[in-house]
Amino acid sequence: MDEQMQAADQAVKSAVEREGKYLTFSMAGEEYGIGILKIKEIIGMMAITSIPQTPEFVKGVINLRGKVIPVIDLRLRFGMEAIDYTERTCIIVVEIASETGTVQIGIVVDSVSEVMTIKGDEVEDTPTFGTSLNTEYILGMAKMEGGVKILLDIDKVLSAEEISAIENAA
Repeated sequence: MDEQMQAADQAVKSAVEREGKYLTFSMAGEEYGIGILKIKEIIGMMAITSIPQTPEFVKGVINLRGKVIPVIDLRLRFGMEAIDYTERTCIIVVEIASETGTVQIGIVVDSVSEVMTIKGDEVEDTPTFGTSLNTEYILGMAKMEGGVKILLDIDKVLSAEEISAIENAA
């Protein structure tokens, strides 16, 4: 009985932790969300200076009001097909945790949708797809009218090594 109580407590705690406001955006016809507290700003596409010898998903760096910010293409990071950028393509500047504190990184997405409040009971755990798939960057699946939004734990989209390499390249 005690284990059941602990499991129930953990489920409630998890639901409460995932509840809140999310910025939703689309890529490849799917809807994603990032906790609003991780978002610094949303900007239109701008000139990106490429950096040699970085992974394909690292597009380069931008100069945002005098601050150099690395930019990754989230489509490429997730193994999706690259597409030409359109007038709806934008860069979401997020603040993620790194070993040296916090770092700002721009992520390129197809288009930003809206800010929405998602309740804890609308979020389910990520389904298990087998042991070989890494889904730890998925916070959960928000069940919404008309489908599912994939909620991202933006701190886990990049590994510590990747963040460090990007910081050093920038």
